[in-house]
Amino acid sequence: MTDTATTGPQRQTAPARLDPHLLRTDFPILSTVNRLGKPLVYLDSAATSLKPLAVIEAVDGYNRAYSANIHRGIYEMAERATGAYEETRAKVARLINAPDPREIVFVRNATEAINLVAYSWGRRNIGRGDSIVLTEMEHHANLVPWQLLVQEKDGDLEFVPITDDGVLRPEVFEVLLHLRPKLVAFTHASNMLGTINPAREMTEMAHAAGALVLIDGAQAVPHMPVDVQAIGADFYVFSGHKMLGPTGSGALWARRELLEAMPPFMAGGDMIREVHLRRSEWNDVPYKFEAGTPDIAAQIGMGAAADYLMGLGMDAVAAHEKDLVTYALDLLPREVPGIQIYGPAAEHRGGLVSFNLPGIHPHDVAQILDRSGICVRAGHHCAMPLHERFDLAATARASFNVYTIPEEIDALAVGLREVSRIFNR
Repeated sequence: MTDTATTGPQRQTAPARLDPHLLRTDFPILSTVNRLGKPLVYLDSAATSLKPLAVIEAVDGYNRAYSANIHRGIYEMAERATGAYEETRAKVARLINAPDPREIVFVRNATEAINLVAYSWGRRNIGRGDSIVLTEMEHHANLVPWQLLVQEKDGDLEFVPITDDGVLRPEVFEVLLHLRPKLVAFTHASNMLGTINPAREMTEMAHAAGALVLIDGAQAVPHMPVDVQAIGADFYVFSGHKMLGPTGSGALWARRELLEAMPPFMAGGDMIREVHLRRSEWNDVPYKFEAGTPDIAAQIGMGAAADYLMGLGMDAVAAHEKDLVTYALDLLPREVPGIQIYGPAAEHRGGLVSFNLPGIHPHDVAQILDRSGICVRAGHHCAMPLHERFDLAATARASFNVYTIPEEIDALAVGLREVSRIFNR
C-alpha cells in the first residue's frame, strides 16, 4: 500500500461504461440499513458524496502510520507526510489538467476558495463603480462573497437571467459584458437545476470584454471531464467532499501570474519565508496562501479520490450520470402523477433532479422517504435567489454519483407515490 492507499478500481477504464453495481462494493456505507431495517438509498450526492475504501484507507493510513506535520520536520515520518500531501497536489492538477501543480492552492472547500479570491484579488482590483457579473443560478458561496466585496468597495453586481427551462440567456450576457466588468463568476453546473453551462464559450466572451473569469466547479469536477486549460478560465474552484473525498478538503486553481500578484489571504506559519519583528517576506506560491497546519489527512484523502475518479475515467463517469438523469426524467413524470421537475432537458443537465409534489412541502417529502431509507435533500439548497426566480420556497432534490443505480431511481418513484398516497394527492 502506498502513502495514499489504493489508487482506485483500475479494472474500470474509459471509454468503457461503468458497472455501478460492481463499484458499490467499494463503498462500505452502502451496506448499512436504517432504523427500520431499510437499505440505504443515497440520493444526496450533490450535498456530499459517499467515500470509497480507497479514500477511507488513505485517511486512516495517514492517521495510523505517519501522522506528522508537513513542510517542517526532517525526520522520516514527517517527510513521508509531506510527500503524500504534495502528491495530492500533483494528482489534483492531473484531474483538471492544470499546467503546473504549484497553481493548486489547498483550501477547505470551494466556499473558502471563492472567499480567498474575493479577499485577495478582489480587494486589490475592485473599486468604486466596478462591476462583477454573476448569474441567477449561483450557489450562495458564489454570491455572498461578491455582495460583501461590492458593498465594501462601492461596486456593482449584475446578473445573467435564466429562461423558464433553467438555461442562461446568452443575449443578456452579451449585453452585460458591454459594461466592461472586472470579473465574471459563474457555476459550471447548477446544484439545483443541474444546468451545465458553456464554460469555454462564456470564458472566451468574458475575456474579449476584458474581464477575468472565476468558475465554481463544485458540481462539475466530480461528474465530468474538466480541463482548465481548454476552458481558459482564470480561477477554478471545487470541493473534495463532493468528489468522493473527505470533508475539509478542496482546491483553488488559478493562473500562476495571478497568484503571484495576489496578497496573502491569511497570515501565520508556513506562508512566510522570513519573519522579523516589523516585517515579513512571503513564501512562494502556492504556500503563500496556505497558512498554518492544514487538514493533512483530508487533503491526502482528496488525492485518493482524484486517483479513484481518474481510474474510472471521467468520460465514463459523465456517461453513467447522463444515463441516470435521462432515466429519471423519463420515469418520474410517468410514475409519479403531478410531479413538477425543474431545469433543462437531459442533454443540458448533470446528474440531479429537483422537484416538488403539488401541495406537499419538500420537508414532508424527504421525511417520509427517509422511512424507506431514501435520502434526498429538501430546502433551498443554498440557492435562495434561484428558488425566488421560480417563486418556490423550497424543492426536493435527488442527486446521483458513480455508485447510483437505476433501481434506486425506481425506489424513489415508489416512495414518491407513497408520499402522495399519505397526503391523499
